[in-house]
Amino acid sequence: MLSKTYTKYIQSLHHKKFRDAENAFIAEGSKVVMELLSSSKIVCEHILGKADWLSENESLIRTHYKGPLEIVDNFELEKISALSTPNQVLGIFKKLKQGPVNVTGQISLALDTIQDPGNLGTIIRIADWFGVTNIICSDNCADMYNPKVIQSTMGSFGRVEVLYTNLVDFLNRNSSVSVYAAALNGKSVDEIKGLKEGILLIGNESKGISAELMQMATEKITIPKFGMAESLNAAVATGIILSHLR
Repeated sequence: MLSKTYTKYIQSLHHKKFRDAENAFIAEGSKVVMELLSSSKIVCEHILGKADWLSENESLIRTHYKGPLEIVDNFELEKISALSTPNQVLGIFKKLKQGPVNVTGQISLALDTIQDPGNLGTIIRIADWFGVTNIICSDNCADMYNPKVIQSTMGSFGRVEVLYTNLVDFLNRNSSVSVYAAALNGKSVDEIKGLKEGILLIGNESKGISAELMQMATEKITIPKFGMAESLNAAVATGIILSHLR
């Protein structure tokens, strides 16, 4: 039986200020938890799961994690879960240390004020699919440790470096690398293939890329439009553009 104090601790990790204070975050679901456990970069503090799930997966868990395994009932999972429908397992992990990001010789993503956690998580997953290992976020992007972000990545979180910083300063420091800004008007992505180095800049879901950052772009690029939609979802646009750049 989970104590009230520990239950409140886990519930507090649903909120950014407590994740920051505790330097920890939660992940839920068999696939996501097992993917994070297998990452050499991420440290697990505690695994809480249903008895049958723990029994079925214990041998695999122990190849990556030697800490405590705690059996919880459905009603306990419902209390600590950030999901509307709790899964079979919840893990508590330590937040990663932010290190320097090298953008030379590869394709990287820069995100300007992506505020929807689901979009950010999906973009991380898309980056992983296309072999993009660096994402540079503006300071006002959604928190990468938001449970919705972690869930949306479906485990890709452990394979992609995410850095939060002032994007203007970052691009100035890396001015030798070309910046390709996703815009409504620009060179068609059909004309840019086989890119080996560059920073793909994706803007806010409703406002797009800020004027200051747009001025720093080497090239504006756009996805050809054939219908009447005003814009594309940020994550969808990222996937389409990367499929052409790659």
